[in-house]
Amino acid sequence: MILTPDYRATHRFARISVRKVRPLLDLIRGHYADDALDVLKYMPHRGARLIEQVLKSAMANAEDRGIRNVGDLVVADARGDGGPMFKRLMPRARGMAYLIRRRSAHIAIGLADPSKLTQPQAQGGNGQSKA
Repeated sequence: MILTPDYRATHRFARISVRKVRPLLDLIRGHYADDALDVLKYMPHRGARLIEQVLKSAMANAEDRGIRNVGDLVVADARGDGGPMFKRLMPRARGMAYLIRRRSAHIAIGLADPSKLTQPQAQGGNGQSKA
C-alpha cells in the first residue's frame, strides 16, 4: 500500500540545520495529522515549531481544496532536505581561520487521504503492457 500525498506545504530556506529537523519528521511520518500536531505541540525543540507551522499549512491547503475533516489525513511525506549554507570565517590562533557553515533546510510535508489507498501495480516481464 502506497500513500501518495495530495496536499503539500513547504518551508524553504528554514534557518535550522536539517540534522536537527529529520528526527522530528521521522517521528510524525505515518501518523494522522491531528496526532502529529499533538506530538509536535509538546516537544521542546525549536524545529518542532517550524514543522508544526508547515503541517498546519498543509492542513489549511487541504481544507481550502474542500476536505472536511483535515485531522483524518495521514502524513504521507515528511521530508527535510539540506538548503544552502552561509559560509563564514572564524579567526583562530596563529593567523589560521576556521570555516563556519550556517546551515539551512527545506521542510516539506505531504498529507494523503487514507481512504484513497493506491495498490502497487504488479508488472509482468519487462514492464510493458500487452495491447
